[in-house]
Amino acid sequence: MDRNLDKIDQRILQELEANGRLPIVELAARVNLTNTPCSERVKRLEKNGFITGYSAVIDKERLGLAQLTVVQVSLAATADQSLDTFNEAVREIAEIETCLMVAGSFDYMLTVRTRDIAHFRSVLGDKINKLPGIHQTSSYTVMEIVKQPAGVKGTRF
Repeated sequence: MDRNLDKIDQRILQELEANGRLPIVELAARVNLTNTPCSERVKRLEKNGFITGYSAVIDKERLGLAQLTVVQVSLAATADQSLDTFNEAVREIAEIETCLMVAGSFDYMLTVRTRDIAHFRSVLGDKINKLPGIHQTSSYTVMEIVKQPAGVKGTRF
């Protein structure tokens, strides 16, 4: 994290993370700037890679994707080629929301979003277990999401 961000930059990041559609006029008022300096700061934050894009937060359950499952994946081998091949293949499975390479007793942690447990079973058997290099998987049904990513709101710069 670049420590050259001042309090106004930090506040801009917090406000935009909470609502990326915030008009510059309102954003400027919230961070106590006039429109032009606020707009220039946002453009600088974008140019310097602090803001990498804007997106909508979608309610997956309303879309009929209520089943969230965490899958631990162990690979048979972890040479660079094996990891690259796995990484490329996992990106092709739409039901996988996130894929994290981890250090520990397994190699990857996936979050998988499906309609229901039957749909998950199908994805696990037909897609995940057929990924290249899979040695073993362990699946855990999420009963409740207690905390979502907080972003920079609670972060100290």
